Amino acid sequence: MSALLELRNIRKSFSTELVLDNLSLEVPEHTATVLIGASGSGKSTLLRCINLLESIDDGEIYLDGQEISDPLVNVDEVRRKLAMVFQSFNLFPHMSVLENIMLAPIKVQGKSKEEARAQGIELLQRFGLSEKFDQYPDRLSGGQQQRVAIIRSLALNPRVLLLDEVTSALDPVLVNEVLSVVRDLKSDGMTMVLATHEMGFATQVADQVCFLQAGNIVERGSPDAVLHNPSHPQTREFLKRLHEAGRL
Repeated sequence: MSALLELRNIRKSFSTELVLDNLSLEVPEHTATVLIGASGSGKSTLLRCINLLESIDDGEIYLDGQEISDPLVNVDEVRRKLAMVFQSFNLFPHMSVLENIMLAPIKVQGKSKEEARAQGIELLQRFGLSEKFDQYPDRLSGGQQQRVAIIRSLALNPRVLLLDEVTSALDPVLVNEVLSVVRDLKSDGMTMVLATHEMGFATQVADQVCFLQAGNIVERGSPDAVLHNPSHPQTREFLKRLHEAGRL
């Protein structure tokens, strides 16, 4: 299976701190790749580099066979194919739910208001939020806000969806309503790269799990192999700490 997204020998530093160290990764189309690892292992930076929010120091990133890490690339054009959902919801508080969803299709893709509105309503209906279309973000629960943030990203019809710890800011009782959306996207064949601490969720949705340590992928494989029968001692130690903390 050829890769839709490919990273080759990525290096990234902040000042003197090496954050990504010669990291390579292939993400085939219609698959979900889950990134796990302790805080500071490089997961969020990796996602931000893929989305061109951070420039890399060395290496190459390819999307659909095009090198998107080339300094001459049209960043806006690339971002029409990539969408990223962050830990914080980043919804515009002065806009309604539907207006938040319509904004990017109108501004980025040049859709008419009518077309963007119809698409937004369809997405809200699909994910069980149609009755919230005219609400403002501060009237929604955290789980609902994060679901709207995901729907807003889907409105661009991205080739790849990047999700950075999308449940970390939520009360535990709200986590599952967000994870159910991601499970639905997995069933639909959306290509995704996710950073998460939810190991049970990783088991459910991942085609491959990558354990990051000190900016590199120490171990990768199926969820069963990496999470239940890891071969690398660093992976085993990480999972042991999660188990002791009641997170696994």
